[in-house]
Amino acid sequence: MVHLPYLQPFEDVNKRVSRLAANIPFIRENLCPLSFVDVPERDYINGTLGVYELSRVDLLRDVFVWAYERSSQTYVAVRQSMAEPDPFRLLRYRTLLADAVAQVVKAREVHQDALLHKFASKHVPSDDCDAFVTLSREEVERLHEGTIARYRLRPSEFDAWNKLRGESD
Repeated sequence: MVHLPYLQPFEDVNKRVSRLAANIPFIRENLCPLSFVDVPERDYINGTLGVYELSRVDLLRDVFVWAYERSSQTYVAVRQSMAEPDPFRLLRYRTLLADAVAQVVKAREVHQDALLHKFASKHVPSDDCDAFVTLSREEVERLHEGTIARYRLRPSEFDAWNKLRGESD
């Protein structure tokens, strides 16, 4: 974080790159990353000037330590507030879920339950069929133009299906 901006290897972004690079050792050791988001700008500038003008890293080191302590607290709080990922959705059936949703839209199926059950019985072990159909139904209900790329759908396919869906309400 000290030497990269001092060397000025890039025309611009030297300090930003050095702050990002400072995270490499933390990430390698599976520690929380460092963020300078709430570091007072004046403290950071004074620390940097101390390195350049006085050849003293202690001011910047103090800012670094303070920022890392703050980042660690924030990281822990955010991590605790996040839900665990759903392995059913993310690992086991991610591709099949996308295929099932795409099939509903491409078939222009408005009442999708029969199609989803047929798809699940063909591709999913019977123990997981009900959960798969439920999850697929939820994915179909949440479908909008901002998510269609996830399902490899064209806007025209989505629009045609969505128009039919609107007419059946």
